[in-house]
Amino acid sequence: MKNPGLSGLRAELAPLRARLVAHPLYGSLKTLDQVRTFQEHHVFAVWDFMSLLKALQRELTCVEVPWRPAGDPIARRLINEIVVAEESDDDGRGGYLSHFDLYLASMLESGASTHAIRAVLERLEGRESLEHALEAAPAAARAFCGTTFEIAGSGSIPAIAAAFTLGREDVIPDMFRQIVRDLDRSGGPRLPSLVDYLERHVALDGERHGPMAERMLASLCGDDASAWRAALEAAEASIRARIGLWDAIQDLVARPRRAVHA
Repeated sequence: MKNPGLSGLRAELAPLRARLVAHPLYGSLKTLDQVRTFQEHHVFAVWDFMSLLKALQRELTCVEVPWRPAGDPIARRLINEIVVAEESDDDGRGGYLSHFDLYLASMLESGASTHAIRAVLERLEGRESLEHALEAAPAAARAFCGTTFEIAGSGSIPAIAAAFTLGREDVIPDMFRQIVRDLDRSGGPRLPSLVDYLERHVALDGERHGPMAERMLASLCGDDASAWRAALEAAEASIRARIGLWDAIQDLVARPRRAVHA
């Protein structure tokens, strides 16, 4: 049975989601330099996704000692399952890697610079503030991450869950499927690590995590109109931030190549 709150949310978001799914960036990654530019910005979305996930894990499960039962079973299962996949997925060679590390490996394969993302992480390791650490990121990625961290730090569980579900899990398969299609076309750059990363998320998010996340969001919002409003606002902000990031990358790939450096 369809959830009326979720159906209404999807209807409200449909025009914005359509803009994102139809973005011209997907067909613009025609050269290795253009893919590198994309990766040097997109890696920040790979990274900050974990903060949305961890915010939900903190709110919907127990991560304290002593442990105590907490949260809805559907939400617990979803969050814990995604944490396992994101932090320690099977690398296909008998070991385990986080999806973030898999993405970094794909950047090394393509020759994309990891300088900016590593600089941000080094600043955070040095206990610098998030705001100061993100100064090492390219401007478009910094703006995108700003929206993510504002929602993750809002304390609103419906907002965080909506950004996670409708701003990420729901749209990722449609976005990534188009990138894979164009990378696989004749004459495109051959980047098996990047394609493997994208295809893994198309399968996981489209077949399992996306539907589970929708059930979680519907359960969290229930019949609370204010919760659904918070969810709508956060989902809209997340999708607009992604469109803004894609717009900026689209502009950059049309220019001569300049690697991201501090």
